[in-house]
Order: sequence, then structure tokens, then C-alpha cells
Amino acid sequence: MVKQGFWTRDWFAALAFSAAFVLLAYAVVPNSFSSLERYTYDLGVRANSRAPSDKVVVVAIDDDSIAKIGRYPWPRLVHAQMLDRLREAGAKVVTSAIFFSESQDEPGLEALSDLSTYLAQSPLTQSIPGDIDSLGKQVADVEGLRKQIDAASAAARQIDPTQAAPDLKAMRDLNKLWADLALSKRYAGEMTALKEKLDNARSRLSADDSLGIAMRGYGANLLPIMFTPGTPQGNPDAPLPDYVSRFALTNLQDNVEAVASGGLPMPVTSAELLPLPDLGAAASGIGHLMFLLDPDGVVREEPLAVQYFNELYPSLSLMTAARALNLKPEEIEVKLGEGVRLGGINLETSPYLQMRTHFYGDVNGRPPFPVYSFYDVREGKVQKGALKDKIVLIGATAAGTGDSLATPVSASMAPVMVLAHSVSSILQGHYFIEPSWGGIVSALVLILAIAYLAAVLPMLTPAIGFAISGGLVAVILLTEFYLLSASAIWVQLTIPALLLVLGHLFMTVKKLRLTEKLRVSSDAEGAESNKMLGLAFQGQGQLDMAFDKFKRVQPVDDRLLDLMYNLALDFERKRQFNKAQSVYEYIGSKNKTFRDVQSKQVRAKKLSETVILGTGMGAQTQDGTLIMSGGSGDMEKPMLGRYQVEKELGKGAMGVVYLGKDPKIGRMVAIKTMALSNDFASDELADVKARFFREAEAAGNLSHPHIVQIFDAGEEHDLAYIAMEFIKGYDLVRHTKAAALLPVKDVLKYMADAADALDYAHARNIVHRDIKPANLMLVTDTRTIKVTDFGVARITDASKTKTGMVLGTPSYMSPEQLSGMKVDGRSDLFSLGVTAYQLLTGTLPFQAESMATLMFKIANEPQMPITKVRPDLPPELNAIIEKVLQKHYDTRYARGGEFARDLRAVLATMS
Repeated sequence: MVKQGFWTRDWFAALAFSAAFVLLAYAVVPNSFSSLERYTYDLGVRANSRAPSDKVVVVAIDDDSIAKIGRYPWPRLVHAQMLDRLREAGAKVVTSAIFFSESQDEPGLEALSDLSTYLAQSPLTQSIPGDIDSLGKQVADVEGLRKQIDAASAAARQIDPTQAAPDLKAMRDLNKLWADLALSKRYAGEMTALKEKLDNARSRLSADDSLGIAMRGYGANLLPIMFTPGTPQGNPDAPLPDYVSRFALTNLQDNVEAVASGGLPMPVTSAELLPLPDLGAAASGIGHLMFLLDPDGVVREEPLAVQYFNELYPSLSLMTAARALNLKPEEIEVKLGEGVRLGGINLETSPYLQMRTHFYGDVNGRPPFPVYSFYDVREGKVQKGALKDKIVLIGATAAGTGDSLATPVSASMAPVMVLAHSVSSILQGHYFIEPSWGGIVSALVLILAIAYLAAVLPMLTPAIGFAISGGLVAVILLTEFYLLSASAIWVQLTIPALLLVLGHLFMTVKKLRLTEKLRVSSDAEGAESNKMLGLAFQGQGQLDMAFDKFKRVQPVDDRLLDLMYNLALDFERKRQFNKAQSVYEYIGSKNKTFRDVQSKQVRAKKLSETVILGTGMGAQTQDGTLIMSGGSGDMEKPMLGRYQVEKELGKGAMGVVYLGKDPKIGRMVAIKTMALSNDFASDELADVKARFFREAEAAGNLSHPHIVQIFDAGEEHDLAYIAMEFIKGYDLVRHTKAAALLPVKDVLKYMADAADALDYAHARNIVHRDIKPANLMLVTDTRTIKVTDFGVARITDASKTKTGMVLGTPSYMSPEQLSGMKVDGRSDLFSLGVTAYQLLTGTLPFQAESMATLMFKIANEPQMPITKVRPDLPPELNAIIEKVLQKHYDTRYARGGEFARDLRAVLATMS
């Protein structure tokens, strides 16, 4: 054989493939591979079961609010009214996810503004001295001087009358000056008063001023701001307004070490959508409302702070959480490159101060946070106390009012809801971290995967290699998923797991196709693979596929024939004797003397020719009973699904009931069967089967001490079956005769327990539809009652109504069920009332010789009072039975729990 170069060796092929994979994953198309990591991350987020903060509520500007208030955006007065309402409700913090960046001026306000501007620029106004108080002092000084000159003039006249003339002239000049000054003072005062009135009127008409007044009156309002991402060059064109810059955090010039290490937040170049100055000045906090989108367009993290030149500005969620903790901006401690400290909360972030938000899953189809309609809150329709001491987030959720964002838990989420998740994540300390050692672990796992592909996998057989590779992939993925779901730690291991999967496939192909040695051994490995696949299919119950795989195994030896012999026995257990015959024939063709294959073949042929196949399952006879013995006594016990049928217990309206055993756990079960193909046409069968399994699944979710537990449902060909709890006891039919009545106390107890069981099922929207003594099982050992056949009545009813028959058992049916109306739990209570009546008296409350007469009596005539039938019964039972057997369901007991309560009250009075 020609010696081959090292490039044909397995280790070299594995290294070459791994190198190409790493190059593609981390250099050529990293986003495509990272999408797999993000998918795993989203699974982990959804699996994490943390509870959100109960302090966060959302006031939604939803479709209903817009329909009732008017077209959006609304006047600022509407938002001012909301703040007043929230202040009255006692909300602790109000954060708006609405940008109030444009003024809302009314026509009247515009006219007043023009008048004020004209007044301010008028020459008349310009001539008014700026200091009216100084003008008043001048008037007083002139008046005093005039009085002094007047006194001097009077004194001069007494000495020399000729001196009076000059003094009189001076006095006249002063009088004129005094008059002019006094007139100017009055004019200035009137003009000032007019300006004050204009300013007051303008303030009352300004929607922005009304919102600003409401915000200043509250003192706990936060507004958003938007920045433009990008790396700034030089210095800003102009500083941010004071009402924004007062909320700046750490100055980068004070953190030289962090700046040098590169641990800086996301840079931004300019501020957009600034709040109006009056509103910004009135706000008690301002933060940016920006979301980071991954390449797939999903929001997974939030920058808690952004870098605007030499200043840091917090996110709106961070400011909201700080305000809720009564912290000022200067008390928010930013650790560049590490995280943020908020009072007693340490938030671990990426080196760039980006937090991986925890998105909480919906609860029973409802958002994780309380969401109230804007209109309902403004109108005071929200329950009192619902908003007290809460963090209220206001934002639009209606269609067409803004962008929606994709998150790990929702394909479309309003920004205000994303804000709610972020605030709760901060306050609860719920966030996902990507630890610094995570990259080391990912690289180490990747290296180990490459080493396994190059050094270990080539030495393993395909079956063992497949098992080990699959196990390693499962361990890696489960480790990543567990860390995410249990510890909120993200270590990226999906790409190493993918390398294992693709590398294993690559190495398998190389083994099968590249070398002569592997091609020679591939036959044996192929035989082993087919044998393993055949065993796997056989274990899953796919016997036909197992037979096909076994037939491909070459060469044939006794070990293979042993496997096929067991396969033929499995076909017998499934009552598929014709297929068992085929397997025996194949074994005989390879070895005629193998075991007792000849006699087995003859018996299988005989059974395949004699068993009736018309029911769609070869394991049934014409009366629907499984064949339990093949005559020779050594036939394998039949199987229904995974259950081994031990014996027939009896026959009911729906089919035969068998005692079965789950061979895996040794549990005994009762198996009720139904030959669906006998009762339904072929075009109806698929729908009926789907309905059958829906009903069985719903009933299987019931877990109550007085309800028979359903474990499983399935079908063998067209024979449907339900495996349920095996009860050692009997039904209550034997106690409906007057000669075999139970003690009254026992009847009341059993009926109360049955009513509780029905109450439990009705609360889960499951109605029995066929309550009667035959469906109430009395457990012999514990003397407790159990309701059986949940989920069965609807299927059996469907087959009966096709031929015009009434659903259920007529004597126990409610009037609405007889009339074909849609029924609910109150119909079951009527049936239970009939059962109670019969168990107490030994007779039915409604009896007739014909079906029509019986239906008429049930729907129209009252029953005989129970104490008249049996006078020794407690008289309180009259009212109870009367109520539960009311003709109209609205006048009956609304719930089974009420019926049980009244029965137990009577029971308590009995000695």
C-alpha cells in the first residue's frame, strides 16, 4: 500500500476543518454565528423565573384612551391633569417616556404674546424709568424742596418784599417738575400693572406653562432626552442647557485611569428632543431614552450612561430608580469599566456601562407589570391605593403612536414597557452578566472540542463516537442554558457546541469516503449502525422500521436472528400477527432450525387469518375484546401503547376496560378503549381523534384527591385508549336501590367531596357532562369517593348525537343539556343533585315510561320534595335539593363549592 502523507490523517483533517470553522465564525461572518449564541441567550432569559418589582406600574396611552380623549398627541393640559391625578393617588415617582420637545401654542396665546412683545418694544414703554421706586423718591425730593423754598420765600417777604419775585419763579419751576414727575410715576405704575395682567393671562392660556406648573407642584417628575450616537470631534458647539447639565454624572476628566484603560461608555455627539426649557427646569430628573439593538434588531442591553464629550449622562431608567431610592444625581456612583452603585445596589455591567436587562415573561398571558389605561387613571377609575408609593411610567402603547421594539420575550414591545423591565432590573438587581472569565471559558471549550475531534474521535467506533459527541454537545448547551436560567450568567458556548456537531459530521464523512481502510470497515460499521438503529426503532415502538433495519444487516448470524425473534414477539404483542408471520418467515429462510420458528410461523399464520380486522386493529374480536390467548397458551400478552394488558375488567358504554401495567415503572392502570373507526366515518376520524386527545390532555391536567387521575392517552391503529388510575373499589350504582342505601352521613360526605372535585374542574373550564352513580367510584380501603371519566363524555357524546340520540344519561341530565344548549358547570351540579337524590331515597326524582315524557318532566315538572319520599331525612335537605335541581341554571348553585358547603352544614348538625 502506498504510504499516504500527513494531510490525509484524521488529526490533520480535524485541525484544518476547525481552523476554517474558527475563521468563519470569528472573522468572516461573525454575526451569522453570533445569532446562534443570541438565540440561546434568549432561551435562557425566557426560562429565568425571577419576579419583577411590585413597585413598577405602567400608565398606557392605549387605543381605548385615544378613542375616548381624542387624537394623539394630546394638549399638555391633559398631561397636567394626569399629574394632578397621580399626585392625589400618592404615586412616588412619575417618569414620562414622552418627548415634550415642541411647544404647544394656542391662537389666543399667540395674540397675547404679540401684544406683550409690542408693549415691551413701544416707545411709550421705553420712556418709563426702569426703577419706579427711584422715580417715586424723586417726586418726594422735589416736593420737599418746594416746601423749603416756599418757607424761605415767606421769610424773605417779611424782611424785604422785593425778594419774593425770584423765589416765586423758582417755585413755579419746581411745581412744574413735581407735576411732571408725579404724572410719570402714575403712568409707569399703570403700564407695569398692564404688563403683569398680560403675563398672567398668557400663563393661564399656555399649555406648556400649565404642565410646568403641575410638574413643579409635584416635584417627582422625570423626562426623557435623546442623544445621537457617534464619536465627537473637538468640543461641542454649545453647552447643554443648565436644566439638562445639572443631571450630569461623573466628569471624565476626574477619571484619568478609566479613560486610559478604554473603559468608557457609549459616546454621543449631540442632544436631540430636549425638553422645553420651562418643563426641563421643572423636572426632578432627566435621562436618556436610548436602546441598543443587536444585529438581529433585538434589544438585549441598555447603556446606563452615555459619554457626551467630558460628561456622563444617565439613562432614564437609572434616574428613575435613583429617584425611587431618594438619591440625587451626585449620589449615583459610576465606576467606569466596572458598573454603577446606586445606594445599596451594585450593578455589574459591561466595561462600557451597558446592562443586560432581564426581560420578565408574561404571567398567564398578561404583562408582568400592572398596566392601567391613561383614560381610566385620569378619570379616577383605577382602584384606590393601586398607585400609592408606586413608580409610574407613562408612555404610548397604541398602534401607530411610536416605534415598537423586539426583545427576548416579545417580538413587539412598546418603549415604555422596555423601560419598565429596565427599572425593575435595576431595583431588583436582576440582570444578566457576561463575566470577564467567560471569554476564557469559551476559548477553552473551543480548544477542547478541537482536541476531541483531532485526537479522540478518530479512535472511536461510529456508535460510540456518536454517543460521546452527542453527550458532549448536550452537556455544553445545557451548561450554557443552566447558567443563564439559574444564575443569570452568560458564557457563550453555542459556537463550540456547533463546532462539535459539524466536526463530527465532517469526520464521519471522511471516515466513510476518504480512505480504503475505512471503506472496508464501513460494511461492518454499517451493519452495526443498522442493528443499533433497529434496536432504537424497536424501543420506540416503530416495529416496521426496526424490521427494515435488521434486514439490512449483513452477514446474518444467530445474534441477529435473536433480535428478529424478539421483534416477532413484539408484533404478536401488538396483535399484528401477519407481520409477525413475515418476521418468522425471514428467520426461517436464514435458519430453518432456529428455535421454534417453524411452529411460531404456523401459529402466526393461523391467527392472522382468523382474527377480525374490520375494527381497524387486528387485536380485536368482533365484540371489541382483545384476544388474550392464542390457544396454545404461550402467546405474548397484548400491548396498548406502552402498557401490557393483563386482563379484561369489564365493558362500558364507550368500549372495553382492561387492567394494564406500565412495564417501565410497574404501575397498574385501568385502560378504557374506544374503537373510533366503528363510530365515525373516515372523513370525520381525523377531527375526532384530535378532539379526543385535546379532551384527554385537558382531563389529564386535573389533579384532585377526588378525581381519578389520567396518566396517558394514545391509539393503536383506530383503537383509542385512555390509561388512568386503577381504583380498587366499585361505583355507587349498587347503592341506588332502596334496599342497599348508604348511611345518610356517608352520602352527604361523598356528594360534598364530589361537588368539590367538580368545583376544581369547572374552575379550569372542564365540564364532565355525564355525572351519575356509575361515574362515582368508592375506594374500598379509604372509603373515599372519586369522580371518573372526565374528558370521555364529550367524545362518546359526539358519536351518539350523530344518530339523534341525547347526550349523556337522560335521567341525570339537566334541562339545558336535554335541549341541546351549550352547558357549563351548573349542568354537572344538576346531575350531581339527581345522583344525591337517588342515593338518599333509592329512587330518581324524575321518572317516566318514555323518553319524551321523561325529558318533559325534567324540563318542566318539579320533583317530589326529598323528605316526602323519605321523611327521616334532615328537613334542611329540601332547600338544598330544591336549589340544585332548579330548571334554569341561573337559579341553581353557581359553583360546586357552594353546594358542598351547604351539604357539610347539614352534616355538621347530625349527631
